[in-house]
Amino acid sequence: MVSTETRTEIEGMLGRVPSWIEGLSDPAADHSWGIVRDLELSETSLQPRDKALIGVGVAAALQCQYCTHFHTEQAKVDGASDEQIMEAVNLASTIRYFSTVLHGAQVDYNEFVDETAGIVEHVKSQQGAAGGAAADD
Repeated sequence: MVSTETRTEIEGMLGRVPSWIEGLSDPAADHSWGIVRDLELSETSLQPRDKALIGVGVAAALQCQYCTHFHTEQAKVDGASDEQIMEAVNLASTIRYFSTVLHGAQVDYNEFVDETAGIVEHVKSQQGAAGGAAADD
């Protein structure tokens, strides 16, 4: 159960204390709210809409209907379109799909890291060439 001070803060930010917060054990309750407040709901280096879209994708990949619902609503409040929300879900499903393939095929991690470094180097050189071509025009 959250402290009286935290309860007041939550009510001020959300208009009520969500019932799931009551399920938090005493040692973790105030701290857990602090994580939600500071990382999800406060100003950080990520834009609120982007954080909400990440939340939608992760929640969908985890198959958590509660989190999927909350983060979808949060994304809408923060200006995300239905198309952007579905793109976040599709991106999360693609990552989960290929993660399953990589793990199931038991791809060597060190080889994967080396391969990725080569891909990144190529993409950066292509971007540099495209930027140089645009500057020449």
